[in-house]
Amino acid sequence: MEFPGFSGDPATKAWPSVIIRAMRTVAALSWCLILVLLTASSASAQVTAFVGGRLIDGTGRVIENGTLIIDGGRIVAAGPAATAVPAGATRVDVKGKTLLPGLVNAHGHVAATVGLRSDPASYTRDNLTRQLKTYAQYGVTTVFSLGDDQALGFEMRNEQAGGPLDRARIFVAGAVITGSTAEEARAMAAKVADMKPDLLKIRVDDNLGSSRKMPEPAWRAVIDEAHRRNLKVAVHIYLLADAKATLDGGVDFIAHSVRDVPVDEGLIAALKSRDVCYSPTLTREISTFIYDATPTWIDDPFFVKGVTPDIITQLKDPKRQEQIRNGAGWKAGQQYKAGLEVAKRNLKTLVDRGVRIAFGTDTGPPARFQGFFEHLELEMMVEAGLTPMQALVSATGDAARCHQRAGQLGTLAPGAAADVLILGANPLDNIRNTRSIEQVWINGRKTF
Repeated sequence: MEFPGFSGDPATKAWPSVIIRAMRTVAALSWCLILVLLTASSASAQVTAFVGGRLIDGTGRVIENGTLIIDGGRIVAAGPAATAVPAGATRVDVKGKTLLPGLVNAHGHVAATVGLRSDPASYTRDNLTRQLKTYAQYGVTTVFSLGDDQALGFEMRNEQAGGPLDRARIFVAGAVITGSTAEEARAMAAKVADMKPDLLKIRVDDNLGSSRKMPEPAWRAVIDEAHRRNLKVAVHIYLLADAKATLDGGVDFIAHSVRDVPVDEGLIAALKSRDVCYSPTLTREISTFIYDATPTWIDDPFFVKGVTPDIITQLKDPKRQEQIRNGAGWKAGQQYKAGLEVAKRNLKTLVDRGVRIAFGTDTGPPARFQGFFEHLELEMMVEAGLTPMQALVSATGDAARCHQRAGQLGTLAPGAAADVLILGANPLDNIRNTRSIEQVWINGRKTF
């Protein structure tokens, strides 16, 4: 092929190939520039700025007329109105609204529950997803499932790392560790630990004298094995003596209220010395006695939206209520009812003394309604004497901290997951205003 203007000189004959290579290089660079611009445009489209709202940041701080900026799945700024908003960011006007971190349930369950019964065959992906979406629509964006978690729960935990979510995120403890001897308990702890749980769970309780309590050598062996593997241990207790004994043994998280007697100086000192968190789970108690009559909230639209009609029908059924009153569990329910009053007083005492409280509900088993009970728990905490802010910090920043997720979850702060609730009313004025949910964002995505 001849090119006009070129001689037969070998040097000049090489020029066309040089030009062709140069043209190819320019084309390649042009495509790179286009890709960079497209990427930059896509990145800027992921930046969202909420402007003009009240920020309750999960640590006790309030910013009026604040600005919250999220980029992808993370918060990048939370500050006053003067906070710079990146060019190209999507602005969301939240004037008159309150922004709160997504609620963190430090003690819940995602289990094989269907309606008002538990069915092992119902531990399915669809059922677990349904429960996690129910949590999310009520603003509970993270739940620590403390017990009865199977392989599928671990799988769903692993799937949520870093990506967008249309449900609450889940962390798992695996099966509750049991054993009548130290050897049995240690072996089970090792087996569950091999599944890579987020923590382990034990029960040191005889259920009001109806079952055998886990022996001390057994639960001490579990704590030892867990700590050897850098895992924390949560304990289900009822009695003050068991709370103090397990704390002495190194347990890391008290998963229920002390319900038999007032807490004492020994417990307070033990909790504060290692900053061990205490989860009241007040709504767990009402689930043991309230269904012998029709609950006052049965027709509350906020409750109704999270359950199927057959549940409401069953809870209203006089025959079912009579069966409960005449059943073997009714007497135990009355004991738990009395224990609830002790639990409320103990919660107030512990808060006044500076013990860190981890919001928890023990929801997930039948008739412990995920989502609705979390808001009921907040109300009961305030009834017990906490301020709305104390209850909210317990349900956001402190709940995350209590499970070693400080800075990752539960706060409106740079670096934290972009889990945000937009409320139509201020919960600091009335804790029931946590119900005024208008939007739920999880990992930077508007989920509800």
